[in-house]
This record gives sequence, C-alpha cells and structure tokens, in this order.
Amino acid sequence: MAVTEKPAFDKKLLENIQNDLKVLSIEARKRHPHLKEAAESGIVKIQNTVSKYDDIRLAFLSESPEILEPFFIGCDTKTTKIVQMSLTSIQRLITLEAVSATAANNIITCLWSLMESGTEELKLLQTVTLLITTNSIVQGETLAKAIVLCFRLHFTKNSTTNNTASATVRQLVSAVFERIIAEDYSPPDRPNAQSNLQLEELKGGSRIPPKSLPNHAADGFMLFQDLVQLVNADQPFWLIGLTEMTRTFGLELLESILSSFPEVFFKYSEFNFLLKERVCPLIIKLFSPNIKYRQGGQNAGPAATASDKPYFPISMRLLRIVSVLIQRYYKMLVTECEIFLSLVVKFLDVDKPPWQRALALEVLHKMCIQPELLKSFCQSYDMKPHSTKIFKDIVNALGSYVQSMFVVSNTNNPVLSSSLSSGCGAPPTAAVQGQPPALLAGMPVGPGITPQAGFLYRGIWLSITPIPAGTCKPVFLELLDRLEAPGVPEGYGISVAYSCLLDVINSIGSIICYPKKTESLLTNANDILPQSNEEIVSTNIKPLVVAELRSETSACDKLCDNDCPTELSEQIINSTWCGLLAAFTLLIEASTDETATENILKAMQIYSSLCGTLNMTIPRDAFITAMCKASLPPHYTLTVLNTNLLKSDNKGDRRRECDDVSHSGLNCNNLSGASQLPLGLYLGSCEGHEMRQQVVAVGTPLPTASLPLGAQQGPVMLTAKNLQCMRAVLSLAHCHGAVLGTAWHLVLTTLQHLVWILGLKPSTGGSLKASRSSDSTNAVITTAVMADLPVLSAMLSRLFESSHYVPLAGTLSRVFHSSQHDITLVLKMETQRGESLPVFAQFDRDPDFKLQTMLLSPLQELSSIPHPDIRQKQLDCALQVLHSSGDIISSGWPQLLDVISAINEDQGESLIRSAFQCLQLVVADYPPVMPCTCLQLCVDAAAKFGSQTQELNVSLAAVGLLWNIADHLYQNEEKISHGLSSATEEELSVLNSLQISNYDFPLLPFDRLWLSLFCRLGDLCVDSRPAVRKSAGQTLFSTLGAHGSLLQQTTWQVVLWQVLFPLLDRVRSLSGTASTDKITDMGGNILIHHSRNTAQKQWAETQVLTLSGVARIFHTKRDVLQTLGDFPRAWALLLEFIESSSLSKNNEVSFSALKSFQEILNISRFQEGKVGKSEVVSAIDKESLSQSDTALWSAAWKVWHNIGVESTKPPPERIIDTAHAKNDYSLLYVPAQQFLTALIQIFPSLFQHIKERFVAADFQKLATVLQNAVAVPIHGETSPFILPSLTEVVLTPLQDSVLQSMHILLKEALNDNQNIVSLLPAIFNQLLVFSTYACNAPPYGQLRTRTFVNIKLSTTDWVTMNFVPFGEKALEMVVNAYQQTAQQSNVINSQVLHSIIKSLRIPLSMKYSCPSHMTWKLAVNALLKVLHAGLPVARQYPAQFQGMWIDLAYALEDFLFPASSPSPTQSLEDQQCDEALDCKVILLIRDGILPYANQLPREFIIRIVTLLNKGSIHSATNNSPVDIDSSRKLREEFAKSCFETLLQFSFLESGIDIDDDGVVNLLAVTSLLHRFKEVIHKYAEDERLSGKCPLPRHRMSEISFVLKAVATLAKSLKKADPEKVEWTVWEQLISLYPSLVDCTTSTSAQVCCSLREALHEYADLLEPPKNVLNGSS
Repeated sequence: MAVTEKPAFDKKLLENIQNDLKVLSIEARKRHPHLKEAAESGIVKIQNTVSKYDDIRLAFLSESPEILEPFFIGCDTKTTKIVQMSLTSIQRLITLEAVSATAANNIITCLWSLMESGTEELKLLQTVTLLITTNSIVQGETLAKAIVLCFRLHFTKNSTTNNTASATVRQLVSAVFERIIAEDYSPPDRPNAQSNLQLEELKGGSRIPPKSLPNHAADGFMLFQDLVQLVNADQPFWLIGLTEMTRTFGLELLESILSSFPEVFFKYSEFNFLLKERVCPLIIKLFSPNIKYRQGGQNAGPAATASDKPYFPISMRLLRIVSVLIQRYYKMLVTECEIFLSLVVKFLDVDKPPWQRALALEVLHKMCIQPELLKSFCQSYDMKPHSTKIFKDIVNALGSYVQSMFVVSNTNNPVLSSSLSSGCGAPPTAAVQGQPPALLAGMPVGPGITPQAGFLYRGIWLSITPIPAGTCKPVFLELLDRLEAPGVPEGYGISVAYSCLLDVINSIGSIICYPKKTESLLTNANDILPQSNEEIVSTNIKPLVVAELRSETSACDKLCDNDCPTELSEQIINSTWCGLLAAFTLLIEASTDETATENILKAMQIYSSLCGTLNMTIPRDAFITAMCKASLPPHYTLTVLNTNLLKSDNKGDRRRECDDVSHSGLNCNNLSGASQLPLGLYLGSCEGHEMRQQVVAVGTPLPTASLPLGAQQGPVMLTAKNLQCMRAVLSLAHCHGAVLGTAWHLVLTTLQHLVWILGLKPSTGGSLKASRSSDSTNAVITTAVMADLPVLSAMLSRLFESSHYVPLAGTLSRVFHSSQHDITLVLKMETQRGESLPVFAQFDRDPDFKLQTMLLSPLQELSSIPHPDIRQKQLDCALQVLHSSGDIISSGWPQLLDVISAINEDQGESLIRSAFQCLQLVVADYPPVMPCTCLQLCVDAAAKFGSQTQELNVSLAAVGLLWNIADHLYQNEEKISHGLSSATEEELSVLNSLQISNYDFPLLPFDRLWLSLFCRLGDLCVDSRPAVRKSAGQTLFSTLGAHGSLLQQTTWQVVLWQVLFPLLDRVRSLSGTASTDKITDMGGNILIHHSRNTAQKQWAETQVLTLSGVARIFHTKRDVLQTLGDFPRAWALLLEFIESSSLSKNNEVSFSALKSFQEILNISRFQEGKVGKSEVVSAIDKESLSQSDTALWSAAWKVWHNIGVESTKPPPERIIDTAHAKNDYSLLYVPAQQFLTALIQIFPSLFQHIKERFVAADFQKLATVLQNAVAVPIHGETSPFILPSLTEVVLTPLQDSVLQSMHILLKEALNDNQNIVSLLPAIFNQLLVFSTYACNAPPYGQLRTRTFVNIKLSTTDWVTMNFVPFGEKALEMVVNAYQQTAQQSNVINSQVLHSIIKSLRIPLSMKYSCPSHMTWKLAVNALLKVLHAGLPVARQYPAQFQGMWIDLAYALEDFLFPASSPSPTQSLEDQQCDEALDCKVILLIRDGILPYANQLPREFIIRIVTLLNKGSIHSATNNSPVDIDSSRKLREEFAKSCFETLLQFSFLESGIDIDDDGVVNLLAVTSLLHRFKEVIHKYAEDERLSGKCPLPRHRMSEISFVLKAVATLAKSLKKADPEKVEWTVWEQLISLYPSLVDCTTSTSAQVCCSLREALHEYADLLEPPKNVLNGSS
C-alpha cells in the first residue's frame, strides 16, 4: 500500500467500524438493549482509542478485545441478521490485521459457541479461514480449537456445510505447514535445539509439543501427530473436542501434508520420527485386510467379517500415501519402503480383486518412469546380500501379471468361455465388445487391413489403450469420490502393465547409458531400414559409408560403460531379464497390433544391446533367441534355438546366473521363448475360433543334419509378424553387431532358415532375389510380401557387406577353420584305430617291448590335441588295450598311464569319467604285473584325478585309489622292496625326482615311494573342495597309522618335516585367508548346515582333521619319534601349532586343538616306556633323559599358560563399546564353556609331569588362568543348556574342573609334598577369592552382563555364570583344609584364619541379601568350624593374630544384626532355624571367647559385651504396643541366650573369675540394668496407652522375664562381696524402683507375680548397708 493511500485507508476503516456499530445499535434497539448499549459504548471506545494513536490500525490492534466485545455480544444473541452483521465486522478487522492474539482467542471462543448452536455455519467457516490464513497470531491451543471447530462442522448433516468445512480443513492444514516453511526461512531467534532432541519421549505421544521445536513447527507437529492418532482410531492429544473423523478424510490429509511439505520432515528430526515410528506402522497395519484377503472365497474360515475385506477408499488412499513415501521420502525410509514395495507387489497376485491389481499397477507405473528411483531400488535392495530383491520382484510381478491375464480364467471375457466351450471349428457364441468380428472368424489376407490394437492368446482377447512413453496417468488412484470398488475396464490392466514393461526398459537404458544414447539406439535401428524398393534401387552405399555407419552404432554401444558402475549394471540386468523375457515373449506372441509389436521388438533390441555391452551372454542370448523364434514359423524345429542357455560352455565371458527364476506365477522355465508354450494362435491349430495372423509366404523348411531325412517335408507359413520380427533381428545385427559375440550363431542360423523359406537366392552382383524352382509346388509368395522382399534382401546384403568392418568376419573365419581341422583329426583318428588295434592283438603271441612302445607312443602323442572327440577315441582305444592286453604290457605302462592322466580343466565331465574308468581298471587289476617303478606313476595319476575340479565323485574315488595303492605296498613289501632295489638308475628316475631336502642319511627307494604317496595325499589335503580335503586327510593319517611301521626310523624325520609340518602350515595359512561369505548353493539341491556354510568354516574342519591327525601320530609313534635327534624341535613346533589353533576364533578349531593337546599329554613318560625294552640304563643316560623330558613338559606348561592367558583375556574396551553401539555381539570373541572346560581339564595331566618344579610363580600363573576362565560369561542363547536353575546346587563342568585343579594342589600339600606345602597360603587365598563369588559374581573386563537369575528375560546378550554352588564348594574346601592345617606354621604366620574371617564377613553381612539363602548359612557354619579349630591356636600365638579380633567382632555383629531383612513370606520354621544359628554364635561367644577374656584384647571384649547387650532385650526392635504379628519378627530365644550369657559372666555367678579388673563384670551388670530400665519403662507406657486391649503375648513374656531378672540381680547384689559392687550399680538398681511401681497397674497375673517378687527384694534397699553410707566401697 502506498504511503499516500494509507491515511485514507485507515480513515475508511474507522468509518466502516463505526457504521457497523451504529447499524448494530439500531438493529438491537428493541429486542436487545444490552447489545445497543455495548455498541454505543464501542463507538465511544473507538473514538477515545483513535485519539491516543497516530496510526489507526495500531489503535485498533491495541484495543481490539474491547472493540470486538459488542460484536461478540451480537453473536451471542443467535439472531441471524445480527450474527451476520457481527461476523462481517469481525472479518473486516481480521482482514486488516487489526486483531491481537487475545482478541483472536476470544473470536475462536465466540465462533465455537456459534458452531455448537448451529448458527451461520458457512459464515463461521469463512471467518475461521480468514483468521488463520491472514497472519500467524493464532497458535497453540487456540489454533487447535479452530481446527476442531472446522472438523466438527465437516461432519454435520448439511452437505453444503460438510463440503465447505472439508475444504476449510484442508486449507487450514496447509496453512499450518506453510507457516513452518516460512518460519524456516526467517532468521532464527532461538538456539538450535535439535542436538538435544530426546526421541524416546515421543514414542508414547504427548499433549505437549517437543521443546526443541519453534512455535509453528510445534503446532504442525501436534496436528500431524493427532491426524495419525485419529486415523489409527485413537484419541487425539491436541485436537481436544474432536469426537469423530472418517479414516478416508484423515488419509487424504496425511497425503496432502506428505506430498506438499517434504522439506519439513527432512529438516526436523521430530517429524522424521513421527514418519518412521507412527505413520509407517499405521500404513502397514491398515494394509492387513488387503494382504490377507483372497478373492473367490479363499479366506480362512467361513465367518469372514466385513472388516476382513479390503475397502476400496481406504486401499486407494493408502496406496497414494505409499506412492508419495516411496517417491519423496525414499532416502529417509529405505527399510520401510522395502516393506511397502513388497506389499504393492503382493497386490498383483492372481487371487487379489481386479481393482486392487489395477491400483498396484498404477503405483508401479509411477515408479517405472523414474530411472533414478529404480536405480536406488537396485542399489539399496538387490545389491545387498541379505535383502529382498525388490527391483527383481517388481519386474517379475509385472511379468507374472501379464501371464495371469492370459492363463487365469476371466469371467468378464466372453471370448474365452465361448471359445473353450465351442471347440475346434465352432465359431464363438458372442463377440467381444469393441473388436471387429473379422478377427474372430478369421482375418482376410491382403494389405490395408489393420487389426484392432490388443492381445489375443488362447481365446482371451484384451484390447490395449496406448499410453505415451514416460508418462503416467492413473485412473483408479484418482477416484477419491468413489465409495465402492469400480469395475476394471477390459484391457486396462494389460495396457498399464504393457506400458510399465516398456518404461522399465527405457529406465534401464537411462540408468546404464545417457538418455540420448537410449534414443540413438532406436533411431539408428530405423535409419538402417530402407522404406521402398525405389530407395533400394537408387541408393548405392559405398563401403566407406557403411563403415561410418557401423562405427557410429558401435560407438553407441561402447558408451554404456561410462555412466553406471559395472556391478550395478550387471545387477540391474540380473534382476530384470527373467521377468522381462517371460512377459515380452508372451506379449509379442499375442500381439495383434503392428505398432505394439514394433515397440516390444525395439525394447528387446535395447535390452539385448545393454546385455551385450556388459558381456552378459545368458540374458543377451535369451532375448535374441526369443526374437529369432518370433521370426520363424510356429513350432519350427531349429536345434540351436532350443538349447538350454544356462548350460553354455563359454569360459571367456562374464555371465551371471539367474537365481530364483521362478517367481510367483512367472513361467520362465523355458527361456527360449513363448513358442515352446502350448500356443494356439497359428494356422492349422484349430479352425474357426482362433485369430489368424496374416499369412504372407508359404515355403519348405531347410533340411538340417540334426534331423533325419524327410522329417520336415510339410510346408511352413510365415506371417506378417514373422517378417516384422525378421526386420528387427536384422536391425539388431546391423546396429549392435559388435556386442553380439557368440549370439551371431543364433542370428545367422535364423536368417539362413528364413532366407530358405522365403526362397531368396544369390543373383548376379551378390544380392538376394526371390526365386522359386518349378518343382516347389508348395511355395507361395503373396502380393503383400512382394514389396518387402527387396527390402529384406537389401538389408541382408548390407549386413554381410558391413561385416568386413566388425570382428564378425575374423570370428567366423576362425570358427570355420577350427571345424574343418576337427573333421580332419577325427578322420585321422579313425584311420589310426583301424591300423593299430590288430597289432595289439599280436601282444599275446609276441610281447615285443619295443613294439609296445612304438605302438603306444602315437596314442600318447594324441594327448596334445585338445578336441574332445579325439580325446574320447583315444581313451576308448586305451581301455580296449587294457581289456585285451593289459596283462602282457610291460614297457608300455608309462605311455598308457600318461594317456590316462592327460586330463585338464577344459575337458568335460564325460572325458574325465572315461579316463578315470581306465585308471580304476589299472589299479584294481594290474599292480601285481606292473613294474614296481611304475607304481609311482599310478600314484601321480591318481593324485591328478583327485585334484581335478570337473567331477567331485571322481576326485573322491581317486583318493580311495591311493588307499588301495598303499594297501598293495603294505601287502607286497618284500616283493616291491626287492624290485626297487634291483632297478636301474634310469628306472628309478621318477622316484629320485621327488623333492626331498638333503639329509645325512640315505633313503631307500621303497621309503621314497611311500613318501611320494604321503606327499600326494598331503597336496590333496589342501584342495579347494571340502569333501576332497576330508577324504584325503583321513586317508593320509590312516595310512600313516596303519602302515607307518614299514618305514625306517630315519624316514620318519622326513615325514615330519616334509609332509606333516608343511601340511599344518599350509592348512593354517589357507584357513586364515578363507572367505567368510555365506555359501548359498552347493549344486544338486544339497542343503548346507550352518556350521559349514562359509569357506572358512569348511577350512576349519580341515584344520581340525589335520591337527588331530598329527597329534595322534605323535601319540602312537612317540617311542619312534623320540629317538630322532630333532624331536624337541618337532615337539616345540607341534605345541606352537596347538597354541595357534587353540587361540583361533573358531570354536571347533580351538576345542579340537585342546583335545589334541590333551592327547599328547596323556602319555606315560619316556623312561617308563623304555624300561620294558631295555632293562639296563646307565645313570648318565637316565639323567640326560630326565633333563630332556623336563624340557618337553616345561614347554608344554608354557604353552598351556599362554593359551589360558590369551583365550581368557577380556575383549578390549574399544571393541566392547563398538559391539554395544552396533548391537552386534559377533564382534566380540568370548571363549565357549566347552573350550574352557577342556583347557582346565588338561592341567591335572600336565601337573603330574611338572609338580616337582611347580613354584609360587607357576601357581600365580595358574591362579590367573583359573580366575579369568571361571569369570567368562556365556551367551544368552546357550545359557539354558549350561546354567542350572537357581534351585539346583550343581556346578558347571568348568567350575568343577577349576575346583578339581585346586583340589589336586591341596591334596599334594596335605600329602607333605614340600614343594607344594609352601603354596598353602596362596591356595587358601585363591579359594577364598572363589568363595566370594557366591555373593559377588566377578566381572569379565568391561563387558556388560546379566546375572543368571534373569536369563529368561533375553537370549541375545551375555549371562554371568551361577557362582553360588561354586563359591560354596570353594568355601567347604577352605574349611576342610584349614581344619587339617591350622597348626602348621606357614598357615599361622600367613594369618590364614584372619583372611578366612574377612572373606566370611561378606556373606555374613549380606545374610538375607545373598543370592542363595544357603550361602550365609554355610558361611556361619564355616565360621563356627574354623573358630573352633583356630581360636586355640590364636590364643597360643597371640602376636600372629593381633589384627584378627576386631574383624571377628565386626563379622559377628554384622551377622547377628544384619542390615537386610528376611522375606515377608518366610515360614515360622525357617525363622526358628535362623534363630537357632544366631544362638549357636552366642554359644560360641559364651564357650570360646568370654571364658578367655583375660587373654584377648580389651576392645574386642567390649564390643562382644556390647553385642550381647544389644541382643539381650528384644523389645527395642519393636515400637508398636499392639502389633500381634511382631512375635514372628523377634528373636526371643536369641535374646534369652544373650541375657543368660551376660548374667553368666557378671560377678553374680560365684566361682567364675574371667579377668583381673572386673571389666566384664561391670560392663555386664551395667548393661543389664540399663536394658531393664528401658524395657520396664516402655512396658508401663504401652500398658497405659493400650487401655483395655492387652499387649501381645511376647511383650507379656518379656516383662515377666525382666522382672524376674531384676529380682535375681537384686538378690545377687546383696549376696555379693560389697567391694566388688560399684556405687553406680546400686544407683542404677534403686532408680528402677519408680518404674517398677508404675507396673503395678498391670492386670496380668503373670506380670503381677513377677513384680511382687522384685519389689520384695527392694525391702532391704530402703536403707543402704552401713559400709556404703558415704558412697565409698
């Protein structure tokens, strides 16, 4: 507004408001006088206000609540005219922004009142809209109230109000979020609180918005949260007063927000949280009826309610929201979008209603036209190893949908039912709507007739509506006003699916190549095709022009590698080619429209080119095969097109297998094309009711060598569609020939057959012309095709002319040359067979050795020829020689074995099996007649077959042959040894070629033969296939164990260092580098156990087999191996391998390594084994053997300690934090209980060998391992199988092994093994540490664990072991050991008793807080036992026990007066048992401590007396005079024992003198009197307060006991020696008298009797004795 216009505008505003008030005053003059007064007052108020301000608008704004008051009163009248006038004035002020926040709040309140009364609803909505959209003063609860007002008006019965309110709500919702957008771009006036966001607080919902959001964003957050609540049928938090809202309206509002304001959700984490945690689960929940519902009564149960069926308005709106979420929020909701996409794909299932399938198609179509979105799907899902293949599922679902439209019975299609019912030859009974009848009765032959666009297949006709490429115009998704599911028009679904498939191809082309390149792929194909015969005649293309054309299209093909990563491109092809092929093959077969057929063929060309560019031969050849088949007549027999593409033997191409080819309903089993399916769309299939394609040519098929003569004599027919497909094949060859590769064979073979059928023959100049011979009576060329033949002929000519400029010419030349060479070799081989076999028949008559060599050498030379047919004939010849003359062959064995073993990886399985059959025959029948020097060749041949990878069964059988050879060597030892020893150096050249390190000793040829066998088996032990490794390993170690006795002792050294240890090293190396990726397919439908589903796990099995085998050799051959000079080095190296394997992260390997360790340790000493062999051994020899043995076992002890320390070491804190952060505990290595148990169980065996040298340092090492091992937790998943229940007092195997190790040490110490006796204090300390675990479980580094009590809560984290039985068992061992060793000096000097008391104090102080109630009971019994044994020793050696007494006092006090309390449900029997234990402790004090008080520290005695004093009177523990249940809480017997003990050790008991200065006496009497006074005073007070209600029984018993004790004490004081009684004692006794008098009011006879007795004793105290008159004794 201009500055000059503003005063006039403000003046106009003032006049309008004043006039409104005047009119309002006049209108209300008669019926509403109070309104008249308010209006007149308003006029005065406005005049006064305007005079105060220069700016009229500012004046109105400051006083707006008062100015608006008359209009509010006018609205309250509910008079229509007055209300309209008032609302008009209010709107005027709102429009001019002259309303304050307070006034706005008042306006909303006024409007709310009008809404409730139903007055002027439309005017009301208009006012609300102005108020909220004009500015942003309405916020928070006021804004919520305004929105609720509109919502409630939306659900009125008036349709006009309803629709207006609906529009108003939409406008207000948009306005709220537009405020957020505007707020985002305004300068921030608040600190960024996003970092302080606590999303956990948002999970449950709240009526208060997050504090981190600004004002407008907070309003938007609360509004969006409540919309989600209402859609979910929950109560709103912010929109208070909103009583109803339809779910459809709510979904529309959510969609509007999500589609219009995505930046809000990306900017604010709070909105992001709502989207993920509230909206997505809500959508999935609402999708449930759509997923579960099956059309046609397939729902589970007959009583399916209406809620179980999908509701069209809900389903349609849900899919709209899903479409928005996927397209706009994909980066934020990757995981959720995976679920949504899977749900959309399920909507396409056959059993879903048609309208659901149509909705899903429209949603998918929106995505198919977005290349970047499809690319993201492939990257986020299909390329992830364990994710759903979403892109693949989408394409397969589209293909399945297309197939289902033609396969599934469609009741809406009359053609299908009529065609199926009428049979062959009968016309259909009804015509299809919109379809020309000529298509059903047969198509007339000739040009100019264009069939209606559509697809016809198996009698099902589906028309199609063209949809422009790259566009999506949904129909069903826009039916927002429909309440019922509409019918799906015939052909709509196939039209959308057809467009989706074409758009998928275009999108894939855009992803892999630039968009311009995809277009060029189409334009270049069209540019190649001449349009007319005249153009062909007038066009004279030179080779240079053709070369430029070819180079252009080749360059187009090469551009695809620059945009998209190869891995992504290959995954896109792998995910889509099966589904696209199945759909396009069927569509091109069913297409009746030339344009649709052309589009499909162009798409297939593009896709084939992309596959060829990526060098993916399987999908490329599959698409080219489909195009070639479509160009040939139906059911045309062509072998090359029926070959299974998945079994191609090409090795040089990068190909990808198609996994999961079979989608739900997707028929992709035959990738060759749809013509392999039972089609009925061609001439001759059924007369009358099937559609006939236009037949344009009839010819004879081309005879082929693969079929018998005369098999194809009948005429074949080509249709217009065949020729159209032929042009597409030619275009593909022209434009993309550089990437066709081996597919050229398919293309050229197809073109060859088509040219033959069309009758095109070479003419002068090299071109092809139609020329039919006169004898071709069946040949027909129609007029329709005569114009196309020159075009096709020219294209064919250009194809071969341009082939000079592509690699095609050289490739074909090499292929032709190779084939002719094969034929020549075959003929030569046949000639050689015919000449040589009769000569072999002469072997029986004249076994000429030179003749054998001469005849077999040519056969051997044929091994250099790689052709399989030559190889097969060579093997057949060798097999015939073996069968006919094998027993007389002598010098020819090397040649024959070389022929048999001449295998390589290029040979097929059949050749491998044929060659192995020969070797089996040799090994089974001919070793006895074979020269001994050729046995090495048999070993090498069998090893070669074992290492080949073509046939696994052959490899395994070859290992068995090696065992047979070993068995033959063992059984014929003398014969073979003699034969080898007499052989010449030349004959032994094979054995001497074996790579063996130089040793100081010679090796016999027989031993070299064995070593050759072992080396070959060792090589097979590291084969890449697990089965071969396992078989070879078992054979190697079985052979060594069974036949190793034949070897010389020195040969074993070679076995160790040339076979066994290198094998261990290679296995360890290969196992460490093996892949950890999961193996999903072993071939042959073999299931893989989870323990063998990775290469590393399979190598672990080999590692286990190898190490255990070597250990077994050391165990069984120890007497031989230990005689070797380097046995200590071999022993150390074996221990090193055991240590390395034991520390492996693989549980199987580590556990097996410990078993091997245990096996080599369980061997009697070498000296003991030698006694049986040699009775006389010198002292020097014994000493040297002993020293050697000592070194061996010391090395074993060192290895055991290293394994224990390293394996039980907790994971570093850094790794633990990473694991907790990622919630992935597989990053942590925690040894298994089975492993630790095996480790600890090794120690007893090892200890027997090292106990003579076991010192304190060794024990500390042992203690460290034991302590770390027992603290290792277990995983929650295995806890039910390892941990006993809490009620079971059972040790785990690991705990039992740990205690068993400690028991062995104790046993040695108690047997006076001086070396171990010195370790007794350390043993005690370690056992005491273990005993404390019963109360406090040890930690395992920084790893967070749960106690065993809570193992049922979760099974995903780590659980601490149950240490209660373990700690108790350790404590029992301590007590038993101490009772036997308490008198030993090292136990006394090490203050073991003091340590025991300090350890016992933990469970004693915890008492009822102990994990098990038996723990503290065991602890107190243990304390009593050790004190019974240790107190006499402590009194005997006071200096060594000086610091023990105070800890003992604290322990007793903590136990007798614990901080914890028993369970409220504790039974009376249990309470009495617990009290009996307390009394036992008092009995110990009375009998074992107080009688020797003069020998014990004074402070200790004082604390003991204080303790007795504290426990003597139990009334102090209860303050309620009428608590009848408190008797169960008090310990009467315990109090009685304490009191009696105090009495016993006071001076009252004659004849007892426990100390010299009477400290105990004085303390006891003083404490008694103090307690007496306290109890008596408390009783008198409670008696008075209780009135007539008697006190509990235990209180009456207590006061009676105290009164009797007072009488006894007074009587004893009077009898005692006056010099021993302190004056203060008398004063205390006399001070009791008033309290005793107060008790005389008691009504209890028992109390009165005791009181009378006590008062009688006071009769003598009325006058004190004369010797104490002056207060001195």
